[in-house]
Amino acid sequence: MTIRAVNFNVSHLLTGKVSRTQQVFWLSLSLTFAAIYAYPALQEALSHDYIVQDDARQHVFWMRRFLDSQLFSGDLIADYFQSVAPWGYATFYRLFATVGVDPMTFSKILPLGLGLVATAYCFGITLQLLPVPVAGFIASLLLNQNLWMRDDLVSATPVAFVYPLFLAFLYYWLRRLLLPTLVAIALLGVFYPQCVFIVAGLLIVQLGRWEQGRFRLSPVRSDYWFCGWGLGVAFLVLLPYLNPSEFGSVITVTQARKLSAFSAEGWSSFFNDDPWNYWVCGKRSGMLPREWCRLMAKYSILLVPPQVWVSFSLPFLLNYPSRFPLVKRVSGGIRLLPQMLLVSMGMFAAAHLFLFKLHLPNRYTEHSLRILVALAAALALTILLDTGLRVAQTKGKPLLGVGFTGGLAAILLVYPSLLQANDYPFPIRRYTVGDVPELYEFLQQQPKDTLIASLTEEANSLPTFAQRSILVGGEGYALPYHLDYYDEMYQRTVDLIEAQYSLDEGVVQDFMRRYGVDLWLVERGAFTLEYVMGNRWIQEYEAAAIRARLSLEGGGVPVLVERMERCRVFEGKGLVVLSADCLRD
Repeated sequence: MTIRAVNFNVSHLLTGKVSRTQQVFWLSLSLTFAAIYAYPALQEALSHDYIVQDDARQHVFWMRRFLDSQLFSGDLIADYFQSVAPWGYATFYRLFATVGVDPMTFSKILPLGLGLVATAYCFGITLQLLPVPVAGFIASLLLNQNLWMRDDLVSATPVAFVYPLFLAFLYYWLRRLLLPTLVAIALLGVFYPQCVFIVAGLLIVQLGRWEQGRFRLSPVRSDYWFCGWGLGVAFLVLLPYLNPSEFGSVITVTQARKLSAFSAEGWSSFFNDDPWNYWVCGKRSGMLPREWCRLMAKYSILLVPPQVWVSFSLPFLLNYPSRFPLVKRVSGGIRLLPQMLLVSMGMFAAAHLFLFKLHLPNRYTEHSLRILVALAAALALTILLDTGLRVAQTKGKPLLGVGFTGGLAAILLVYPSLLQANDYPFPIRRYTVGDVPELYEFLQQQPKDTLIASLTEEANSLPTFAQRSILVGGEGYALPYHLDYYDEMYQRTVDLIEAQYSLDEGVVQDFMRRYGVDLWLVERGAFTLEYVMGNRWIQEYEAAAIRARLSLEGGGVPVLVERMERCRVFEGKGLVVLSADCLRD
């Protein structure tokens, strides 16, 4: 086949009639790349008996109650995370647990399925905007790159369901299929309710038109039907969230400003005196996806996904259909993109205005921006590719067209490798591997209602790996959004720090009696001044940390150190488990 023929065939893929075979081919290729990006995470997740995704440690561990109702009985942490889990998310896991599927194992496999569903809907949405299968492939490829630059999808927590469900809503809405659209809205509400506000905003915004410099209401009757029914379903699925949590009302701004956890250095950092790091790149307060900000801060603004910059060119291209002929095939559904941006920014502003009542502001922009730039960049690249091939064909330089196509393909496919070359892990997984299997096996042999007190990092993995309750956990467990829960976790941690470093046997006895502690897990090296001063978890509780330091500086021997050898029931890799019964004697 000659170069001229290759150039013609490539151009025909963009301008010719779309066949079923072409759609199936490009969709299959899109799904293949989605699986390729997901495979390293799946491989790692199944590579070890004791491995868990970081966020799943908090949001999934308690679901083992579905398999064994005796697990985590009376566990404050498990009760809290179960209470804040959206109903649909918990029910979805419960359905699989009823047939014996371990929720933790299921959470490792689920990201692959969610990614494939999101990819299929992204492909379909793109064809609704521009009926060119190549554009669908580019959009799905860019979306998957966005998804695997963060650990949302791989976490299998509620946020992982945003992409397949929100994309499903957009797909059915663009096709004007009322019942599937309403089902998608309902599912969003029971899996990730924040996204329903964006959906409601889109339903309202689509009633308006900006035509010939004037605002006009939509003349299409079905738009009003969709809006009315959609808003009705949105209201119904959000109604249960109006009831206060069993752990009290959501924290107020005034209360949050008093907590160190919300400070710039806190474990739930939110407030920041730097406007850029608050409004733009704040981890929870900023409008941009966190990985974009991380790339800008650590490397260069040029390493921000190229699709972000390419997406800016789409409005320009759409204004010049004579220069970019493929623009003529872009459908009226393209209004979706500016509408999504408008609604997302509006909800971002509303979340700041009613801070914490609508949860966190960045939840309303980061997910929609990842989708938005993937779609916009795919359309822009396809339009530019078509124009480049036309120019090459017109000038009789087919080699130019082939080179342009090959260069574009290389850029799209090589970008993840460029990230890796710059020490940015891709795809992001954030798995934690348990290093002390003997400890987990020992704890699994203890009664199911065993309560473990510990300030070690290893304690955060015990609910997952050992399936036993812990008195307190690190920053991932001590969420400060409901004060009834946070205050209790805070007090428990303060009491634990003081008891662990106390020289007074009465303090230790009172602590164990008050909380019903059965086992105490400590590190052998934990009773030094250097350890206390260098432990971020302990230092977060400043007053208790100071008392612990003073106790060690005084030269006395903490009660736990005195009784460590006599009360030790397990030891391994620097970790020692002490029997509370022995400590009481």
